[in-house]
Amino acid sequence: MELAFVGAELVDAGTRRTGWRLAIAGSQIAAVDHEHPRTGATVDLSGFLVVPGFIDLHTHGGGGFALHTTEPDEIRAYAHWVTRTGTTAFLVNVVGVPEDLPERQLLAAVQAVTAHDQGALPLGIYLEGPFLNPSRRGAHHPSWLRLPDRALAERLLSLAGGHLRVVTLAPELPGALDVLDRLVAAGVTVALGHTDATYEVARQAFARGARLLTHCFNAMPPLLHRAPGPLGALVECPAACGELVADGHHVLPPVMRVLTRALGPERTIVVTDAQPGAGLPTGTTFVFAGLTARVDGDLARLADGTIAGSLLTMDRALRNLVELVDVPVEQAVRMLSETPARALGLAHRKGRLALGYDADLVVLDPSLRVHGTVCRGRVAYASPAFAERLVAAGVPLERDVGEPANAPGSTP
Repeated sequence: MELAFVGAELVDAGTRRTGWRLAIAGSQIAAVDHEHPRTGATVDLSGFLVVPGFIDLHTHGGGGFALHTTEPDEIRAYAHWVTRTGTTAFLVNVVGVPEDLPERQLLAAVQAVTAHDQGALPLGIYLEGPFLNPSRRGAHHPSWLRLPDRALAERLLSLAGGHLRVVTLAPELPGALDVLDRLVAAGVTVALGHTDATYEVARQAFARGARLLTHCFNAMPPLLHRAPGPLGALVECPAACGELVADGHHVLPPVMRVLTRALGPERTIVVTDAQPGAGLPTGTTFVFAGLTARVDGDLARLADGTIAGSLLTMDRALRNLVELVDVPVEQAVRMLSETPARALGLAHRKGRLALGYDADLVVLDPSLRVHGTVCRGRVAYASPAFAERLVAAGVPLERDVGEPANAPGSTP
């Protein structure tokens, strides 16, 4: 059905607009204008903000659901659960190469990507490894790591069936630049990460086509005045973007402020790096690619205390940027939507509230909490307040849009 939202403040692409109508027809945005013709269902969203759907480039799961899995249905369940956090699209993160497990994980990811129906859209596969430096492996088990190898890279490309979108590698490892060249030629975005690269090596990798830095500041040398490292090389490469885990723990707010000011909203990509434990209560244990981790407040930790990713959600990241880092809402929204869309080559159809774009929308209250999520024109999540307005406008709701099915947790 045709659907129009009126009364809300529209926030996207660094702008804020009031008094505009946003109309949806099918899976696309049909109009963004000042006219308010009463065609189809018209929903009054006065007092709310409408922003483009969040795109989580780097996540391992949430709500008790893992993305590094051999079960496509688990990825689909995550895609349903994550809509309550404002996420409308994501990459399926696969880690490690223990025995034949990554082959089965890649095949499961491909099935989830190619046979997707409802909820947030899996846009492809993010392979975090196996070409990582053991000295900067973080929570990645040593058995998962491999030296860069052209034949293995070809195998991974083949298994992914054209759906491999991002690969993290350490450019200082022997053979890494050869693998980087092959991945770039295949249209894969190469991310530098879990690396001990010097400034010079990182700069060379960016010059050869690397376009992303995985979770900036984490699992890499620091930015020093006589050793700029990968971060210094990133700042000097205008074509590259940096991931920011905006939970306030992986990177403290003052350093988040430094990074966002150095890169700007057009080069900062906010990610969750979230584990399956996101949304679960403190003390809950879960499995991270074969390793047991537990929910410890706002962090996920292995048994030895190592941070194993975050428990962040995209809506919480938005609030953190605004409340802890003083980033204007319109710039923060851009870091969660338009910038990741552009990094994936999808800026022509995702990340904006514009005519012809995918109807991926998030409805927020003034405190930036999610009240509704629309994925490709379909209401995927609705709080009681949003549901009430939809019903008043005659919009039929599916049974499970309020509380996604099988979700054991809730948004922190």
